[in-house]
Amino acid sequence: MNAIAAVFYRDYRQRITNAAFLLWDLMIPLAYLLLFGLGFDRLLGGAIAVEGQQVGYTAFLLAGILAMVTFSVALNTSWGFFMDKDSGIFYELLTFPITRPQLLIGKIVFNVLVAVIGSALAIAVAVFAIGIEIRWELLPLTVLIIAVTTGGWFFLFAIAGIRMTRMDSFNTLTSAAYILLMFLSTMFYPLDGLPAWFQTAAMFNPMTWQVDLLRFGLLGTGAPSVLILEAIAFTIFSAICLGFAVRALNRVA
Repeated sequence: MNAIAAVFYRDYRQRITNAAFLLWDLMIPLAYLLLFGLGFDRLLGGAIAVEGQQVGYTAFLLAGILAMVTFSVALNTSWGFFMDKDSGIFYELLTFPITRPQLLIGKIVFNVLVAVIGSALAIAVAVFAIGIEIRWELLPLTVLIIAVTTGGWFFLFAIAGIRMTRMDSFNTLTSAAYILLMFLSTMFYPLDGLPAWFQTAAMFNPMTWQVDLLRFGLLGTGAPSVLILEAIAFTIFSAICLGFAVRALNRVA
């Protein structure tokens, strides 16, 4: 079997034998969409303004749900990295006829596939069950954004999975990242009217860049000049994370 395909298949087997991973990857974001989206849509009682365009809250939240899918998939894969290293299996893998770049490529391909499937499920529920209107002509761009940003999150958390040795430290770091990156972003609310310090923190948050790009792909909202800068910023962020992830992997004995 091709080395990359072997890594892909191993991650697939690891995922399907752990129902909690599948639940977190696919079902939890849907729960957010249905509970938070529909609940706040009724609570707000109308549309909210996004760059001068009026959209319902559930439609506004959909981009954040896709970002949550990509984030959760990357987070769970890094947990697999950490557990493999903790059990010693990771070091055995490095003795197999698989190069370290092939190991990363196999994992990122699997991550992207799961993220695309989870995002497609969320979009299907949003469109056919809730009635959200999306820009179908921009759907290929949305898929591309999902693929690229999934890679960025995977590389970020892979660094922690490879470098960290204590489970409590790893769990603390990933939990803090999950809370801070999601809630200090435009995932759940527009920035207009929020405190200046919050807006500044959100503007430098890669999650904000991802959500804004996904919101454009789904709804066509956003200022082109800002979106271009955010796309460049997330690409640089992903490249930096990739560099540190490769460095961490190469330093493993």
